[in-house]
Amino acid sequence: MIQSWRKALAALICCAFVYGPAFAQAEGGDAAAGKERFYTCVGCHGIPEYNNAYPTYHVPKLAGQHATYVESALKAYRSGDRKHSTMHAQASSLSDQDIKDIAAYLSQMKP
Repeated sequence: MIQSWRKALAALICCAFVYGPAFAQAEGGDAAAGKERFYTCVGCHGIPEYNNAYPTYHVPKLAGQHATYVESALKAYRSGDRKHSTMHAQASSLSDQDIKDIAAYLSQMKP
């Protein structure tokens, strides 16, 4: 009896570790809507090994990023707390729901 109880508990814990982050990351966001909103971001963030022409810097890949991080970063760009003129211009047009949707989409993508 105790043996089967331990197996059930172990299975539950494994499921929480495997599936829990995916559900938590997508909370409040619609990944399908995020995919549509992400279209303007693909020009920089969807090109492998892309470097901006001037000033030269590496453009980070966003696929698989934690939704909370993406939301925080986009809101900081939108408010100007995080400095980057292009990202500020892009994020300024996003609503809170747009940001949640994009974050849900990115968190579900494979890196």
